[in-house]
Amino acid sequence: MKKGCPFGSHRVIEPKGLLPQAANKIDNSIEIYSNEILIDVLTLNIDSASFTQIKESCGNDVDKIKNHILEIVEERGKLQNPVTGSGGMLIGRVEKIGSEFPDKNLKIKDKIATLVSLSATPLKIDKIKKINLENDQVDIEGKAILFESSIYSLLPADIPERLALAVLDVAGAPAQVSKLVKKGDIVCIIGGGGKSGILCTYQAMKNIKKDGKVIVVEYSKENVQRLKDMKLADEIIIADATKPLEVYKKVLEKTEGKFCDVTINNVNVPNTEMSSILITKDGGTVYFFSMATSFTKAALGAEGVGKDITMIIGNGYTKGHAELTLQIVKESKIIRETFEKLYL
Repeated sequence: MKKGCPFGSHRVIEPKGLLPQAANKIDNSIEIYSNEILIDVLTLNIDSASFTQIKESCGNDVDKIKNHILEIVEERGKLQNPVTGSGGMLIGRVEKIGSEFPDKNLKIKDKIATLVSLSATPLKIDKIKKINLENDQVDIEGKAILFESSIYSLLPADIPERLALAVLDVAGAPAQVSKLVKKGDIVCIIGGGGKSGILCTYQAMKNIKKDGKVIVVEYSKENVQRLKDMKLADEIIIADATKPLEVYKKVLEKTEGKFCDVTINNVNVPNTEMSSILITKDGGTVYFFSMATSFTKAALGAEGVGKDITMIIGNGYTKGHAELTLQIVKESKIIRETFEKLYL
């Protein structure tokens, strides 16, 4: 049994010399190298920006969506949306473990959630069993490969699998909020009514204590009502994040002319960069978690309006992110009940 590159470059078919995420096509054959594991896949949780784009391009037709997903995986050897560039994550059972795989505590039949993007994960789909248009989850029969550098989490016994999959898919967002938001900050969560937005709002409220303020900008009436019922934020603004001046005026009204210390962008559609930038104070921070973000638009847009701010790419990984996010679900009864209705 051969040993592969720790980062998976041995699986890259084209272009050679790249790593799996950046490659156009990777080898998804299920014969493992000595430092890989093989997973029997149960469910895919497709990245929100990706699934939204796929649904729109297929007119919400389930059969067309199914065929489109199969075509992507057949062509690329992985599930990476060619438009958004993003993937998602999966849950499954460990089927084989290479002799040189570094985690010696991992066992055959362990159920795990991968915390590395599907855009970098060799995947073979034998059959799509069910597509859930409401929660971005796709049940399949198939196999996936993890490299020795890939991150994953054992599924907790006290949280249902589908719920754990849903929240772990966005675990990087609330974990980054925990690092970025301080006591007394004014924080705006753009797209705060979705899965990642709710988790970010909860963590931001926890961090600011009593001296700060958390504002949510949300466009969906359904999500706005959900947020009001959950009573998570100090202020909820109904606005279209693709219209930056509208967001700018409404946020400044709620803050009495003050700008935000930290802005978190969770929106799953393009062209929301400037809304985030305009409402953030000089010296403040914008965290772009959304994979619909154009970092060219963000960089040049901030320059164009003279904003001296720190802009952070939405790295889905930070140390302890899985534990922190699962803990939110355990300690917040209202979030758990809300997510159970959505994902179970």
